[in-house]
Amino acid sequence: MSIPMTQLGSRALHHEENPEVEREYDNLRALARAEADKRGDCYERSKRAYEDGDGARAKELSNQGKAHDAKMKEYNRQASDYIFRENNAPGRVDGDSIDLHGQFVEEAERILEQRIRADQARGQTHLHAIVGKGNHSSNHHVQKLKPKVEELCRELGLQYSTEENAGRIYINLQGGEPIPPQHGGYGGHQDQYQPPHHGQQQHGGQHRPPQHHQQHQEPEEETADGLIPLLLQKLEKACCAVM
Repeated sequence: MSIPMTQLGSRALHHEENPEVEREYDNLRALARAEADKRGDCYERSKRAYEDGDGARAKELSNQGKAHDAKMKEYNRQASDYIFRENNAPGRVDGDSIDLHGQFVEEAERILEQRIRADQARGQTHLHAIVGKGNHSSNHHVQKLKPKVEELCRELGLQYSTEENAGRIYINLQGGEPIPPQHGGYGGHQDQYQPPHHGQQQHGGQHRPPQHHQQHQEPEEETADGLIPLLLQKLEKACCAVM
């Protein structure tokens, strides 16, 4: 399956401005697009040669198109690997997170599935997938990665939820409810997301723990525990008065 030649955002490097990194990434993608154009031209000329009855020329052009297709895929692979290393370098994301900025949709799907299966094999409980909010996407605020991540989770039978930071998706790797942990997260900082409590929705709204129910339960338990000693004291006083 071919990878769509669409850049997912104006900036592929997520963490800081680095013109050299962006330039190298853009250069690799540009080389891939050039090979894609050459591939298309060869296939079109091959089709015309075939229609003209020149089978040998048609086959030659078709082979040239396949060669350009292979080069295109190689340049895209290099770009994908390069930006992934930059965005996921040690210290830039936590161990339970993966940053998919700069990836084409099908590249992100492949990388994420590999990571999910590897983490599951290691017994990891969850994964934060950083997909971005789509604010800089070429189609005007249309998220491309997020729907694909959600689709992959459904295919793998995993539950997920959008975190308070809409550019992150929490994935439960063990099949349970997608309730993010209170700590951990991105770039070495603690995650500010507060997990929803039972009976509350996971999307939208403010999550407030049911503290009042706990406070009412404790006094009731204390009253019940002290009821019998209190009755005994009253009985002793009554007996003394009779005597």
